[in-house]
Amino acid sequence: MIESMDWIFNPQAKPKPSLEARVIGAAEAALADHQYVSAIDVLAGMGLVASNNVEQWRRGRIPVLEELIQGGYEKVAKSLAIFQRWATERGLKAVEARYVRTTPAGEQELQIIGPRYAGLEEAFRQQYVSPELSERKKQKIEERLTKPAERVVFLNRRDSTCSECGVELPSGSFLYMDANQPLCLACAGMGDLEFLPRGDTALTRRATKYSPSHAVVVEFSGTRGRYERQGILVTEPALRQAEEECAADAPERARARARAAAVREKQDAVTVEQMTAKILTLFPGCPPAEARHIAAHTAARGSGRVGRSEAGRKLDSDALTLAVQAAVRHRHTNYDELLAQGLERASARGAVRAQIDQILDSWRWGV
Repeated sequence: MIESMDWIFNPQAKPKPSLEARVIGAAEAALADHQYVSAIDVLAGMGLVASNNVEQWRRGRIPVLEELIQGGYEKVAKSLAIFQRWATERGLKAVEARYVRTTPAGEQELQIIGPRYAGLEEAFRQQYVSPELSERKKQKIEERLTKPAERVVFLNRRDSTCSECGVELPSGSFLYMDANQPLCLACAGMGDLEFLPRGDTALTRRATKYSPSHAVVVEFSGTRGRYERQGILVTEPALRQAEEECAADAPERARARARAAAVREKQDAVTVEQMTAKILTLFPGCPPAEARHIAAHTAARGSGRVGRSEAGRKLDSDALTLAVQAAVRHRHTNYDELLAQGLERASARGAVRAQIDQILDSWRWGV
């Protein structure tokens, strides 16, 4: 009743989307992102289970995924039924979802549900592949979906002890977590693997291909607040074979990289020209040199800026307006000085907002 009154007296308020709309929206987003979609993808997209919790479950850190799913039986069951109906109507191909992880004792089936969602096991395992893919791509995705998640080894930054054999694991050593218990590589069944640092994509790809077992090595970055990939662990024969192949075709790969770089340079030049023209259309009063600088800055590869987003590359007006706004903030206000003085980001943005709006208005109307 309160929501109804809000809608009457506040025209700006919007009613909450229906359960069906939320399910379909999450399913479409997952399908567009990686060309397949699972029931767990949908629940994560709806916010009923956190994606990082799903990842921890895949790694064996959480025994039963059910423990972290929000929503009663009726809501979850209805959501899964809507998902199945949507997939059928879209003509998606069903693929058996095989949730397993690799342990020192071999592959272990992961437990999705317990008594709370009893009877929904089959529905939770629903997974579908886009029908628009070629048979080869469908086969590759199906192979990936039936494989256990990659094992992750941590580059330890504090002293620990193997829970199985008791050997000390000093800072800087490798550590594997099995069901929240720290293990040395020997006890984790990876004592014969060698570390290959990140940096050489071809070598990493080939070593992974030839190694019958491998693991990803990560280290926690305090500055970025996340785990970052440092390399892989592979068997010694696989590493040697990969090194030999890379050495044999190094000149050819160098030429290919040079050709690819030239193509990217041409593509980037065209992108910058198109963005410059679009910016000048949106802001006729913006100096052409300024517009070109903004376009080149926001379109830089690997920058993560708005110009490299899908919307930016499609010359979306909102995305490019955000790019111009950011450029004005950094180039024409004392925003960076305020940050250097210790002012909070939100406060600093508020302090320069009026100045930014004034400049944008002058560029927008050409006065």
